[in-house]
Amino acid sequence: MKSISELLNSPGTTIIDVRSPMEFASEHHPSAINIPVDLIQARVYDIKEMPAPYLLYCRSGARSGMATAILKQAGVEEVYNGGSIYDLLTEVK
Repeated sequence: MKSISELLNSPGTTIIDVRSPMEFASEHHPSAINIPVDLIQARVYDIKEMPAPYLLYCRSGARSGMATAILKQAGVEEVYNGGSIYDLLTEVK
């Protein structure tokens, strides 16, 4: 299993912020795309077309954990729960 730091530093990683668009607009990882957790199931095929691995995050790690489970159940591999946005932003600095 790769560390969060390794995933963030890998140019092929797709970083997905699963928070609401309003939360995303206020602050997000510079390379992240926004797919709210309630849309993850509907966007599974879109996500599968994006480069793996996938690193998901939210405010605390709870929603990204749910989204990670949804993707794994849908057969998406190399999905990682990055936890909190603040953990990821700390890794960037």
